[in-house]
Amino acid sequence: MKRLVLLTALATAGLTGTAWAADGIPGVDVSNWTGEVDWPEVASGGGKFAFVHATEGTDYRNPVFGAQYDGAADAGLLRGAYHFAQPHESDGAAQADFFLQNGGDWKTDGRTLPGVLDLEENPYKDKNGKNGCYDLSQKDMVAWIKSFTTTYKQRTGRQAIIYTTRAWWQTCTGDSDRFGAHPLWLARWGGDPGEMPKGWERQTFWQSAEKGTLAGGQNSFNGSQAELEELANPPAEVTVSGSYRNRRLYWVTVANSGPVTVTHVKVSGRAFGGQRVVAAQGCDFSGTAVRCDVAELRHGQRVTFWFTTNAKAKGKGKVGMRFAVGTVKLTITAR
Repeated sequence: MKRLVLLTALATAGLTGTAWAADGIPGVDVSNWTGEVDWPEVASGGGKFAFVHATEGTDYRNPVFGAQYDGAADAGLLRGAYHFAQPHESDGAAQADFFLQNGGDWKTDGRTLPGVLDLEENPYKDKNGKNGCYDLSQKDMVAWIKSFTTTYKQRTGRQAIIYTTRAWWQTCTGDSDRFGAHPLWLARWGGDPGEMPKGWERQTFWQSAEKGTLAGGQNSFNGSQAELEELANPPAEVTVSGSYRNRRLYWVTVANSGPVTVTHVKVSGRAFGGQRVVAAQGCDFSGTAVRCDVAELRHGQRVTFWFTTNAKAKGKGKVGMRFAVGTVKLTITAR
């Protein structure tokens, strides 16, 4: 299997202001407790992104989520939603579904960041009687997180961002190293992010203070403005694979392994070894050449093309087909 990365061009407007060079690109996080936010003031103060509390467990929705989420976008900020985990109430997949249905779904609009799974010390101990890890064992907590993040990835094509503290991660997951592919939003109030939880070499986002000069929690993105924009607007990814059934029959599969819908993917091929193409359903062919066009391929979709040549079934020598899909080259040799 080979992978083709297609750079998409989605414009992200309104990103102006001065970044805080010492701490990365500044941003905020807000919830219903923040109340009404003056988003133009956040933007003029240097804020470039915002995380907005959307859901909690499987029954709580932030009543002002829409106003906060849309307000951030209207002011030119990149925005993302976050889900406050309640692992003792239901499985991870159920909470991911609830999150996705209530603001957490990722959009290919060039201004939406991946959704966040917020994992932290149980704040409701007096109400639910659970410990800081919600009475889950480390093994069960890792399984719960995996269930949530897998569901989110299957539905959106994106890796959910994980928000946590180093202490909670150590205590409640046993310092699991299984989630390093996910962007880390590290919570550590103070002058530096400190040591990372296991599995991460660096944080992607850092929450450094509960409040400050901008509305809500004070955060920074550990990278450039272009890298922040790419997190909201990732390149498309197409994988190409193929093989043969016999000397006459070949197949090529084109699959969208990324989150962005791709259009008009061109598949061109040519038979070699003295054979020519005699059938290629859904494609144009003439002599040794074939050409196919995938009009649209959404996240998780795939299409397979079959090609028949006039090679002798029991002939000698090498025969096969060579294909090109964008920059990907694939040679299939039958014997």
